Amino acid sequence: MHKILALLSLLLFSSAAWAEPLRITVLGDSLVQGYGLPQDQGLVPQLERWLNGNGAEVRLQNAGVSGDTTAGGAERAEWTLSDNPDGLIVLLGGNDLLRGLAPEEARANLALILQEAGTLGIETLLIGMKAPGNYGPEYKTAFDAIYPGLAAEFGAVLHPDAFAGVAAKAGGDPAAAQVYMQDDGIHPNPAGVALNVAALGPAALQLVKAIRQ
Repeated sequence: MHKILALLSLLLFSSAAWAEPLRITVLGDSLVQGYGLPQDQGLVPQLERWLNGNGAEVRLQNAGVSGDTTAGGAERAEWTLSDNPDGLIVLLGGNDLLRGLAPEEARANLALILQEAGTLGIETLLIGMKAPGNYGPEYKTAFDAIYPGLAAEFGAVLHPDAFAGVAAKAGGDPAAAQVYMQDDGIHPNPAGVALNVAALGPAALQLVKAIRQ
């Protein structure tokens, strides 16, 4: 009888432990912080709702700082991960692009973040940014290659484009895309965030699966 009760207690404890939501930190810039948006309409709250609506059982922590470059993210990576989250989502590079910073610098900074996460055994999802064409084809080729290259090197889950949802909806038409952007033309509005989250969601579920394994 005592053995049966002990077994039942173990099973109940294991089930409760499994039911605990995963803690996933989202490290990034204003796209993560939720610039210009109501508190519940930014990327982090919308993605958390999307994941939980798809059975993921997660709590997302917003570690977004407006204006942050990849260098800023690398500087605070160790501190950000000091509470040992179950997973990490990284969305950085937009401000590097706005400033025309060297792709090799952005790559090195992102590598430091992924290395820190790897050292701690934290599964990671890397979200890419696509460079505009105004810096020339060589710059665009070099910058766009950063994210798939790092994901392969560090074994991270990859979502290649932070704006994939808006881009797909607009069909490559900049004017059509503006419907889903704030007046600055840089940050998505709530509808644009929702499109980007829907595109990002499957990769985020891959991250959850990798953590659960």
